[in-house]
Amino acid sequence: MENERIGAATILIVDDQEYNIRLLERILGRAGFNKLVPLVEPENIIDVIKEVQPDIILLDWHMPGIDGLQALRMIREQSGKDQYLPVLVITADVTSEAKQKALQAGAHDFLTKPVDRTEVILRINNLLRTRFLHLQLSTQKSTLEERVLMRTSELQQAKLEILQLLGRASEYRDDMTGQHTQRVGRLSGLIAAQLGLPEKTIELIETAAPLHDIGKIGIPDELLLKPGRFDASELERMKAHTTIGFNILQASSFEVLKVAGLIARSHHEKWDGSGYPQGLSGRAIPLEARIVALADFYDALTHERPYKKAWSPEEATAEIINQRERHFDPEVVDAFLAIVRSVNDLTLEESV
Repeated sequence: MENERIGAATILIVDDQEYNIRLLERILGRAGFNKLVPLVEPENIIDVIKEVQPDIILLDWHMPGIDGLQALRMIREQSGKDQYLPVLVITADVTSEAKQKALQAGAHDFLTKPVDRTEVILRINNLLRTRFLHLQLSTQKSTLEERVLMRTSELQQAKLEILQLLGRASEYRDDMTGQHTQRVGRLSGLIAAQLGLPEKTIELIETAAPLHDIGKIGIPDELLLKPGRFDASELERMKAHTTIGFNILQASSFEVLKVAGLIARSHHEKWDGSGYPQGLSGRAIPLEARIVALADFYDALTHERPYKKAWSPEEATAEIINQRERHFDPEVVDAFLAIVRSVNDLTLEESV
């Protein structure tokens, strides 16, 4: 198999003397090589390389116009560092200076004329074996890289799906569709983008936001599904979902889960400091939580729950404006309103 591949190699012979080319063609033809490309005009070497894609180049050193040194530089610029295209210099110049220059310029081997038939075939075979081994390794590397990329993509998709499922699990008892968390995530991403945050941060917020209420899994059904208002004791118990969520997520080594933990703990904090659980105010509240707080508020108002009727988008938007600089970061409110204005005749829900 290897001998067949070597015999099928394309060999480019560059020499300004046709006699020398014919001699090499006879030697190589008798050795079983049948894809021989002669070139007596070295200035055309790059065009020919692009056209025939040789596996090896036999190059004369002293030629008029473009000599072997110039040709080698052109070959190296064309082939690049990663491609192994062997060049065997064949010349009548027997000086050590010529050999050193050729090898320093990138030639892979050096022979002097008149060539020994056996030696030239052995040198060519060795260079071709190295060439095909390099191609094989390159193919294996590319295949491995493709598999790694595919596997990485699969793992990323699995991670996203797990995060989405966790978010849905936290809402499943009071939102049977499980869509609240996803809507909050999408709206949070839109607000983050409107604020001009970096693309990576936008993606991080949109991915982490659906976990904002994961702490609800620690709240009993009789409290979570209670119609009407909570009494003071019940409200305190309900507030615990923020710290429960934070405690679930804080130990993770993944950035997205760490951000989700901050959001879970702080998305009920208020700009004026009247929120919970820490009573943070203004910019002391993590930006991610300030964004999700508004998105969560809007979606909760505009969708029916066991304990409340749905508000219209207009009513919810008016309330958000009313809560500017009280409940919500004014910059986040302005970003939200810019989104509302940009959807024209569509409802915000449809755009999200």
